[in-house]
Amino acid sequence: MHKNEKNALEIVFVTGNEDKFREVREILATMGYEVIQNTNGYPELQEEDLEPIAAYGARWAAEKLGMTVIVDDSGLFINALNGFPGPYSAFVEKNLGNKRVLKIMEDENDRSAVFKSVIGYCEPGAEPLTFTGTVEGKIAFEERGAGGFGYDPIFDYDGMTFGELGDVEKNKVSHRRRALDKFLEWLDNEN
Repeated sequence: MHKNEKNALEIVFVTGNEDKFREVREILATMGYEVIQNTNGYPELQEEDLEPIAAYGARWAAEKLGMTVIVDDSGLFINALNGFPGPYSAFVEKNLGNKRVLKIMEDENDRSAVFKSVIGYCEPGAEPLTFTGTVEGKIAFEERGAGGFGYDPIFDYDGMTFGELGDVEKNKVSHRRRALDKFLEWLDNEN
């Protein structure tokens, strides 16, 4: 992390996901941070929980790039499916999509789910830190809304899907926002 010519703090976000990058950039811009995308990626561990995946990815990217970085590992944990797709959310979304997830959920009465985001932060040569944000909701019965990305159109939060909320409202309450808030609170205490 360093200051740019305008004296704003820059954060390097390692992700190939343009939607995640846009969301993080928009959230952090409201707090005076500039986010720079690095699309080199990092190897993802196969783990049950997101925290070790984000920690490993942040450490790997910080060492590889020789700079302080953040990464984001996120997932949708559906209670009736024992937390599936969880850490495999990106793979399932890409290969099955929302319609098939809804099909799997057809006969389920328990539609509760948790969206979880873990921000991994690491400086070269240091131990990684993780910051977790969650938001509880439920799986809708159909896709609703054209906004957001990934599972947003099927994740119902207080009667509206993340796809219906629009970016500005979603970015106030999302799992990623909650993880970033924890990260920035820590960052402010460090500086």
